[in-house]
Amino acid sequence: MPTALAPTDLIAVVDGVRRSVRARLLFANLAGAAAVVTFLQLSSGQRLAPGVDTGVVAAAGIATFALAVLGAYWRGHQAFTRSVAWALDGRPPTTAEKHDMLREPWRQASGPLRFWVLSALLYGTFSTLVGAEAITVTRLVLGIVLGGLMTSALGHLLIERSFRPLFAHVLVGDPPRRPATSGVRVRLLLTWVVGSGIPLAGIALDAAVGDDNTPRPALAMLAFACLAGGFIATVATAQSLAEPLDGVRDALARVRDDDLGVGLVVDDGGEVGEVQAGFNQMVDGLRERRRLRDLFGRHVGQQVATQALERGSGLGGQQADASAVFVDLVGSTAMAEILPPDEVVATLNDFFGLVVAAVDAEGGWVNKFEGDGALCVFGVPGTQPDHAGRALRAARYMHLALSALCERHPGVEAGIGVSSGRVVAGNVGTEARYEYTVIGPAVNEAARLTDVAKGRAIKVLASAEVVRRAGSEAQRWRDVGTVALRGRRTPTAVYEPIVDERAPLDEPSPHR
Repeated sequence: MPTALAPTDLIAVVDGVRRSVRARLLFANLAGAAAVVTFLQLSSGQRLAPGVDTGVVAAAGIATFALAVLGAYWRGHQAFTRSVAWALDGRPPTTAEKHDMLREPWRQASGPLRFWVLSALLYGTFSTLVGAEAITVTRLVLGIVLGGLMTSALGHLLIERSFRPLFAHVLVGDPPRRPATSGVRVRLLLTWVVGSGIPLAGIALDAAVGDDNTPRPALAMLAFACLAGGFIATVATAQSLAEPLDGVRDALARVRDDDLGVGLVVDDGGEVGEVQAGFNQMVDGLRERRRLRDLFGRHVGQQVATQALERGSGLGGQQADASAVFVDLVGSTAMAEILPPDEVVATLNDFFGLVVAAVDAEGGWVNKFEGDGALCVFGVPGTQPDHAGRALRAARYMHLALSALCERHPGVEAGIGVSSGRVVAGNVGTEARYEYTVIGPAVNEAARLTDVAKGRAIKVLASAEVVRRAGSEAQRWRDVGTVALRGRRTPTAVYEPIVDERAPLDEPSPHR
């Protein structure tokens, strides 16, 4: 994400912006001078000021241009230095200084216009004193004012892009809430002023104060000035709009490709800056949604999270065929009394890690962790016709993985129970707080088989019903008789895995 510049880097940026503004304003002043000459030739012919000595006209013209340029340079230098005082002092800008920085292009561009108007008044007064006719004085004053307008309009279009490195710094973390610099409409209007408005104004003024016969060279120069001025202004405007929009387009492409680490530099105080800031806010929201979805999925399981996002929320449930695997540590209470707390947590994390890995490998999900136990479900919320085989394979792999866990945590054992049958799956609780869970005889049976399995050599027991449904996986299980389960009047037939024919622990699951 964009960050503020270091003080040393900021000073270099200030110097670069200052040089760029000077060069572009000088070019704009030269364009203004060309506009003056064009208008005077259009209205007066080859003699720019008939009735006044040519040498006097040239000397006065050079003096006027120098006054306008040097005066504008001095004023612009003073204004720019004040606007970047915070950067030169090596401190962050205040809110007022940020706003002042965003307005600086207007001040830099409007400064020359004041000196051009002053020059027009001085030049007009001088022409009157040397005996020029009123019509000549009028042409000179109007021509110089047109030159000033050209300078300011073109200058603003050119230097606005020069200030963007500084805009990017002052707008970090504080995007514009309303346009603070020239917006798209103003830039387009200034483009029209340079490319059409001033040339057409010159033609209209020529009709009012010009000679009857306009010389062809003047018309050619006017056409060239219109083409050149319009092209330069249009290119400047197009770049000032296209460059940031290209950045937005490229950033949107990265978001489309699921890259949410992208961020735009907000370097415009107008509508374009609002678009840039809005894009960053959108990406922040997408990142937050992704974090919430990931957190939601970790709490309830990815399958449940996906279903909730697709179908919406609400209380209720539905009956379904499913298989349940219940796994519970043996002697966890004694372990908590003997081992330090950090070792207890490490042991539980390793234990639950292997449980989740085994269940995920078979497409199931861990419905809940209950202290030192876990309820794992297959067949809901998604449809899995072979859920019984998946549950039995997951139980076998848990048993094998527990053997490896004992090498790191001696004495760790767990009972595992597997059952299958009709269950009710859905959101249980209140509208304010509920959770997706699975209840029914199959879940109860799995939990009670776990209690029995804890006292056996092979601590894994599965009901006859789940083995009957398991297909080819049933060949890896053997009948070990019946057991009496709490709450059941009749004995329950049970099976245990055939450990002599077990698959290697790293054997890939066909359902992964």
